[in-house]
Amino acid sequence: MSQTIRLGAVQARPIWFDLQGTVQKTIDLIHEAGQKGINVLGFPEVWIPGYPWDIWIQSVPQNTQMVHRYMANSLSINSPEMEAIKTAVKEAGIFVVLGHSERDGGSLYMAQSSISPEGVIVAHRRKIKPTHIERMIWGEGQASSLKSVVDTPFGKIGALCCFEHYQPLLKYYQYSQGEQIHVASWPAFFEVPKGSDWPFHGSPTVSLLASRFMALEGQTFVIVSTQVVKEENLDKMHLLESGVTDKAAGGFAMIYGPDGKELVEALAPDEEGILQADVVLSDIDYSKALLDPVGQYSRPDLLSLLVTKTEGKHVIEK
Repeated sequence: MSQTIRLGAVQARPIWFDLQGTVQKTIDLIHEAGQKGINVLGFPEVWIPGYPWDIWIQSVPQNTQMVHRYMANSLSINSPEMEAIKTAVKEAGIFVVLGHSERDGGSLYMAQSSISPEGVIVAHRRKIKPTHIERMIWGEGQASSLKSVVDTPFGKIGALCCFEHYQPLLKYYQYSQGEQIHVASWPAFFEVPKGSDWPFHGSPTVSLLASRFMALEGQTFVIVSTQVVKEENLDKMHLLESGVTDKAAGGFAMIYGPDGKELVEALAPDEEGILQADVVLSDIDYSKALLDPVGQYSRPDLLSLLVTKTEGKHVIEK
Protein backbone atom coordinates (compact mmCIF):
# COMPACT_ATOMS: atom_id res chain seq x y z
CA MET A 1 0.00 0.00 0.00
CA SER A 2 1.65 3.20 -1.20
CA GLN A 3 -0.99 5.71 -0.08
CA THR A 4 -0.05 8.19 2.63
CA ILE A 5 -1.72 7.51 5.98
CA ARG A 6 -1.80 10.01 8.83
CA LEU A 7 -1.34 8.50 12.29
CA GLY A 8 -2.38 10.24 15.51
CA ALA A 9 -1.29 9.61 19.12
CA VAL A 10 -3.34 11.10 21.95
CA GLN A 11 -1.53 12.58 24.94
CA ALA A 12 -4.14 14.08 27.22
CA ARG A 13 -5.73 14.37 30.65
CA PRO A 14 -8.94 12.43 31.22
CA ILE A 15 -11.76 13.96 33.22
CA TRP A 16 -10.78 11.73 36.10
CA PHE A 17 -13.33 9.11 37.17
CA ASP A 18 -16.04 10.98 35.27
CA LEU A 19 -17.65 8.87 32.54
CA GLN A 20 -19.73 11.62 30.98
CA GLY A 21 -16.93 14.18 31.10
CA THR A 22 -14.33 11.86 29.57
CA VAL A 23 -16.74 10.64 26.89
CA GLN A 24 -17.32 14.24 25.85
CA LYS A 25 -13.56 14.90 25.78
CA THR A 26 -13.13 11.72 23.72
CA ILE A 27 -15.67 12.96 21.20
CA ASP A 28 -13.93 16.35 21.04
CA LEU A 29 -10.55 14.69 20.38
CA ILE A 30 -12.04 12.46 17.68
CA HIS A 31 -13.52 15.48 15.90
CA GLU A 32 -10.22 17.35 16.26
CA ALA A 33 -8.36 14.40 14.72
CA GLY A 34 -10.82 14.28 11.84
CA GLN A 35 -10.34 17.97 11.14
CA LYS A 36 -6.56 17.43 11.11
CA GLY A 37 -6.88 14.71 8.48
CA ILE A 38 -5.76 11.94 10.82
CA ASN A 39 -6.74 8.47 9.60
CA VAL A 40 -5.78 6.30 12.60
CA LEU A 41 -6.07 7.60 16.17
CA GLY A 42 -4.85 5.80 19.30
CA PHE A 43 -6.05 6.51 22.86
CA PRO A 44 -4.26 5.63 26.13
CA GLU A 45 -4.91 2.64 28.39
CA VAL A 46 -8.21 2.96 30.30
CA TRP A 47 -8.51 6.51 28.96
CA ILE A 48 -12.13 6.31 30.07
CA PRO A 49 -12.40 7.15 32.96
CA GLY A 50 -8.63 7.53 33.59
CA TYR A 51 -5.99 5.32 35.18
CA PRO A 52 -6.50 5.09 38.99
CA TRP A 53 -2.99 5.59 40.37
CA ASP A 54 -4.41 5.20 43.89
CA ILE A 55 -4.24 1.40 43.54
CA TRP A 56 -0.42 1.44 43.60
CA ILE A 57 -0.17 3.76 46.57
CA GLN A 58 -2.99 2.97 49.00
CA SER A 59 -4.23 -0.29 50.50
CA VAL A 60 -7.23 -2.24 49.25
CA PRO A 61 -9.46 -1.09 52.14
CA GLN A 62 -8.39 2.53 51.60
CA ASN A 63 -9.40 2.23 47.93
CA THR A 64 -12.87 0.78 48.56
CA GLN A 65 -14.77 3.99 47.87
CA MET A 66 -12.54 4.88 44.93
CA VAL A 67 -13.19 1.50 43.30
CA HIS A 68 -16.94 1.91 43.88
CA ARG A 69 -16.87 5.25 42.06
CA TYR A 70 -14.60 3.85 39.36
CA MET A 71 -17.01 1.01 38.60
CA ALA A 72 -19.89 3.46 38.29
CA ASN A 73 -17.90 5.52 35.76
CA SER A 74 -16.54 2.70 33.60
CA LEU A 75 -17.83 2.27 30.03
CA SER A 76 -20.12 -0.51 28.87
CA ILE A 77 -19.91 -1.66 25.25
CA ASN A 78 -23.68 -1.53 24.88
CA SER A 79 -24.42 1.91 26.24
CA PRO A 80 -25.53 5.37 25.08
CA GLU A 81 -22.02 6.63 25.81
CA MET A 82 -20.39 4.11 23.46
CA GLU A 83 -23.02 4.87 20.82
CA ALA A 84 -22.12 8.57 21.05
CA ILE A 85 -18.43 7.75 20.58
CA LYS A 86 -19.15 5.50 17.60
CA THR A 87 -21.25 8.25 16.04
CA ALA A 88 -18.38 10.72 16.48
CA VAL A 89 -15.97 8.28 14.81
CA LYS A 90 -18.34 7.90 11.86
CA GLU A 91 -18.70 11.68 11.56
CA ALA A 92 -14.92 12.09 11.59
CA GLY A 93 -14.42 9.23 9.13
CA ILE A 94 -11.37 7.84 10.94
CA PHE A 95 -10.25 4.59 12.59
CA VAL A 96 -10.01 4.76 16.39
CA VAL A 97 -8.52 2.43 18.99
CA LEU A 98 -10.23 3.43 22.25
CA GLY A 99 -8.75 2.40 25.59
CA HIS A 100 -11.32 2.17 28.37
CA SER A 101 -12.27 0.47 31.59
CA GLU A 102 -15.06 -1.78 30.38
CA ARG A 103 -17.95 -2.63 32.66
CA ASP A 104 -19.61 -5.95 31.87
CA GLY A 105 -22.23 -6.80 34.46
CA GLY A 106 -20.50 -6.65 37.83
CA SER A 107 -16.96 -6.93 36.42
CA LEU A 108 -14.40 -4.56 34.93
CA TYR A 109 -11.83 -5.20 32.19
CA MET A 110 -8.99 -3.15 30.70
CA ALA A 111 -10.37 -2.95 27.18
CA GLN A 112 -9.44 -1.66 23.74
CA SER A 113 -12.25 -1.18 21.21
CA SER A 114 -11.27 -0.71 17.57
CA ILE A 115 -13.90 1.40 15.80
CA SER A 116 -14.05 1.62 12.00
CA PRO A 117 -14.69 4.82 9.99
CA GLU A 118 -18.27 3.54 9.65
CA GLY A 119 -18.68 3.74 13.43
CA VAL A 120 -18.63 -0.03 13.97
CA ILE A 121 -16.61 -1.89 16.62
CA VAL A 122 -14.62 -4.28 14.43
CA ALA A 123 -12.38 -5.63 17.19
CA HIS A 124 -12.72 -5.67 20.94
CA ARG A 125 -10.12 -7.05 23.33
CA ARG A 126 -9.35 -7.11 27.03
CA LYS A 127 -5.89 -7.05 28.60
CA ILE A 128 -5.14 -10.74 29.02
CA LYS A 129 -3.27 -10.28 32.32
CA PRO A 130 -3.73 -7.05 34.27
CA THR A 131 -0.43 -6.18 35.92
CA HIS A 132 0.16 -6.86 39.61
CA ILE A 133 -2.23 -4.78 41.77
CA GLU A 134 -4.39 -4.01 38.71
CA ARG A 135 -5.92 -7.44 39.28
CA MET A 136 -7.62 -5.92 42.34
CA ILE A 137 -9.98 -4.11 39.96
CA TRP A 138 -9.92 -5.69 36.52
CA GLY A 139 -10.47 -9.22 35.24
CA GLU A 140 -8.54 -11.04 32.50
CA GLY A 141 -9.27 -11.21 28.79
CA GLN A 142 -10.23 -14.55 27.26
CA ALA A 143 -9.08 -16.17 23.99
CA SER A 144 -10.97 -13.67 21.83
CA SER A 145 -8.69 -10.93 23.18
CA LEU A 146 -5.70 -12.48 21.41
CA LYS A 147 -7.07 -11.49 18.00
CA SER A 148 -6.83 -7.71 17.74
CA VAL A 149 -5.43 -7.16 14.24
CA VAL A 150 -8.08 -6.18 11.69
CA ASP A 151 -8.08 -5.22 8.01
CA THR A 152 -8.99 -1.57 7.49
CA PRO A 153 -8.80 0.95 4.63
CA PHE A 154 -5.56 2.10 6.30
CA GLY A 155 -3.85 -1.27 6.63
CA LYS A 156 -3.80 -4.01 9.26
CA ILE A 157 -4.25 -2.36 12.66
CA GLY A 158 -3.82 -3.95 16.09
CA ALA A 159 -3.33 -2.94 19.70
CA LEU A 160 -1.97 -3.95 23.10
CA CYS A 161 -2.10 -2.38 26.57
CA CYS A 162 0.83 -1.20 28.67
CA PHE A 163 2.83 -4.13 30.13
CA GLU A 164 1.46 -6.49 27.48
CA HIS A 165 4.44 -5.11 25.55
CA TYR A 166 6.62 -7.20 27.87
CA GLN A 167 4.89 -10.45 26.90
CA PRO A 168 7.00 -11.91 24.05
CA LEU A 169 4.56 -14.66 23.08
CA LEU A 170 1.65 -12.24 22.88
CA LYS A 171 3.69 -9.85 20.74
CA TYR A 172 4.77 -12.70 18.47
CA TYR A 173 1.13 -13.59 17.87
CA GLN A 174 0.52 -9.96 16.90
CA TYR A 175 3.33 -10.16 14.34
CA SER A 176 1.89 -13.39 12.92
CA GLN A 177 -1.35 -11.54 12.14
CA GLY A 178 0.49 -9.23 9.75
CA GLU A 179 0.12 -6.12 11.87
CA GLN A 180 1.21 -2.92 10.07
CA ILE A 181 0.03 -0.24 12.49
CA HIS A 182 0.14 -0.92 16.22
CA VAL A 183 -1.49 1.15 18.98
CA ALA A 184 0.45 0.93 22.24
CA SER A 185 -1.88 2.25 24.94
CA TRP A 186 -0.24 3.38 28.20
CA PRO A 187 -1.33 5.18 31.37
CA ALA A 188 0.54 8.17 32.78
CA PHE A 189 4.04 7.20 33.93
CA PHE A 190 6.63 9.31 35.72
CA GLU A 191 10.42 9.34 35.69
CA VAL A 192 11.76 7.57 38.77
CA PRO A 193 13.40 9.99 41.26
CA LYS A 194 17.01 9.28 42.18
CA GLY A 195 17.25 7.08 45.24
CA SER A 196 13.64 5.91 44.86
CA ASP A 197 12.59 2.29 45.30
CA TRP A 198 9.97 2.69 42.57
CA PRO A 199 10.53 0.06 39.82
CA PHE A 200 12.36 1.57 36.87
CA HIS A 201 10.33 -0.43 34.37
CA GLY A 202 7.31 1.65 35.38
CA SER A 203 8.83 4.78 33.84
CA PRO A 204 8.40 6.62 30.53
CA THR A 205 11.99 5.77 29.56
CA VAL A 206 11.47 2.02 29.72
CA SER A 207 7.89 2.13 28.40
CA LEU A 208 9.15 3.93 25.30
CA LEU A 209 11.89 1.31 24.93
CA ALA A 210 9.27 -1.46 25.00
CA SER A 211 7.11 0.35 22.44
CA ARG A 212 10.09 1.09 20.23
CA PHE A 213 11.22 -2.51 20.34
CA MET A 214 7.71 -3.55 19.23
CA ALA A 215 8.30 -1.44 16.12
CA LEU A 216 11.75 -2.91 15.54
CA GLU A 217 10.88 -6.53 16.25
CA GLY A 218 7.56 -6.56 14.40
CA GLN A 219 8.46 -4.07 11.65
CA THR A 220 5.32 -2.09 12.33
CA PHE A 221 4.42 1.55 12.79
CA VAL A 222 3.71 2.12 16.49
CA ILE A 223 1.42 4.79 17.95
CA VAL A 224 2.25 5.38 21.63
CA SER A 225 -0.66 7.04 23.46
CA THR A 226 -0.49 8.20 27.08
CA GLN A 227 -2.32 10.11 29.81
CA VAL A 228 -1.31 13.32 31.57
CA VAL A 229 -1.78 14.16 35.26
CA LYS A 230 -2.16 17.87 36.01
CA GLU A 231 -1.23 19.61 39.30
CA GLU A 232 -4.76 19.56 40.72
CA ASN A 233 -4.90 15.77 40.50
CA LEU A 234 -1.51 14.92 42.00
CA ASP A 235 -2.71 15.08 45.58
CA LYS A 236 -6.07 13.43 44.85
CA MET A 237 -4.24 10.33 43.59
CA HIS A 238 -1.67 10.51 46.42
CA LEU A 239 1.20 10.94 43.98
CA LEU A 240 2.76 13.76 46.01
CA GLU A 241 2.78 12.04 49.39
CA SER A 242 4.17 8.83 47.88
CA GLY A 243 7.03 10.63 46.18
CA VAL A 244 6.12 9.26 42.73
CA THR A 245 6.13 12.76 41.25
CA ASP A 246 6.04 16.33 42.53
CA LYS A 247 4.91 18.02 39.31
CA ALA A 248 2.42 17.69 36.49
CA ALA A 249 3.64 15.03 34.07
CA GLY A 250 2.86 11.52 32.87
CA GLY A 251 2.81 12.01 29.10
CA PHE A 252 5.33 10.35 26.77
CA ALA A 253 3.40 9.93 23.51
CA MET A 254 5.39 9.06 20.39
CA ILE A 255 5.06 7.54 16.91
CA TYR A 256 7.72 5.11 15.66
CA GLY A 257 8.54 3.81 12.20
CA PRO A 258 9.04 0.09 11.42
CA ASP A 259 12.80 0.57 11.87
CA GLY A 260 12.32 2.15 15.31
CA LYS A 261 12.86 5.71 14.14
CA GLU A 262 11.06 8.54 15.95
CA LEU A 263 8.67 10.16 13.47
CA VAL A 264 7.51 13.13 15.56
CA GLU A 265 8.69 15.66 18.13
CA ALA A 266 7.58 14.67 21.62
CA LEU A 267 5.30 16.89 23.67
CA ALA A 268 6.32 18.03 27.15
CA PRO A 269 5.27 15.46 29.81
CA ASP A 270 2.52 17.79 31.09
CA GLU A 271 1.32 18.95 27.67
CA GLU A 272 -1.89 17.83 25.98
CA GLY A 273 -2.27 17.29 22.26
CA ILE A 274 -2.41 14.88 19.34
CA LEU A 275 0.90 13.92 17.74
CA GLN A 276 0.63 13.17 14.03
CA ALA A 277 2.83 11.61 11.38
CA ASP A 278 2.31 10.82 7.70
CA VAL A 279 3.49 7.33 6.76
CA VAL A 280 3.52 4.98 3.77
CA LEU A 281 2.90 1.32 4.65
CA SER A 282 5.08 0.00 1.83
CA ASP A 283 8.07 1.42 3.73
CA ILE A 284 7.66 -1.59 6.03
CA ASP A 285 9.24 -3.68 3.27
CA TYR A 286 12.62 -2.05 3.87
CA SER A 287 12.64 -3.50 7.38
CA LYS A 288 11.02 -6.82 6.43
CA ALA A 289 13.74 -7.42 3.85
CA LEU A 290 16.27 -7.42 6.69
CA LEU A 291 14.35 -9.49 9.24
CA ASP A 292 10.86 -10.93 9.40
CA PRO A 293 10.31 -12.92 12.64
CA VAL A 294 7.28 -14.78 11.27
CA GLY A 295 8.75 -15.26 7.81
CA GLN A 296 12.25 -15.54 6.34
CA TYR A 297 13.94 -14.71 9.67
CA SER A 298 12.38 -17.57 11.62
CA ARG A 299 12.85 -21.30 12.22
CA PRO A 300 9.39 -22.81 12.76
CA ASP A 301 10.93 -26.27 12.53
CA LEU A 302 12.79 -25.46 15.75
CA LEU A 303 10.65 -22.83 17.50
CA SER A 304 6.90 -22.25 17.18
CA LEU A 305 4.03 -20.75 19.20
CA LEU A 306 0.98 -22.67 20.44
CA VAL A 307 -2.17 -20.51 20.63
CA THR A 308 -5.41 -21.61 22.30
CA LYS A 309 -8.44 -20.11 20.56
CA THR A 310 -11.07 -21.80 22.73
CA GLU A 311 -13.04 -19.31 24.80
CA GLY A 312 -13.55 -20.18 28.46
CA LYS A 313 -17.24 -20.35 29.45
CA HIS A 314 -18.67 -19.53 32.88
CA VAL A 315 -21.69 -21.77 32.30
CA ILE A 316 -21.93 -24.82 30.03
CA GLU A 317 -25.40 -26.24 29.45
CA LYS A 318 -25.81 -29.73 28.02
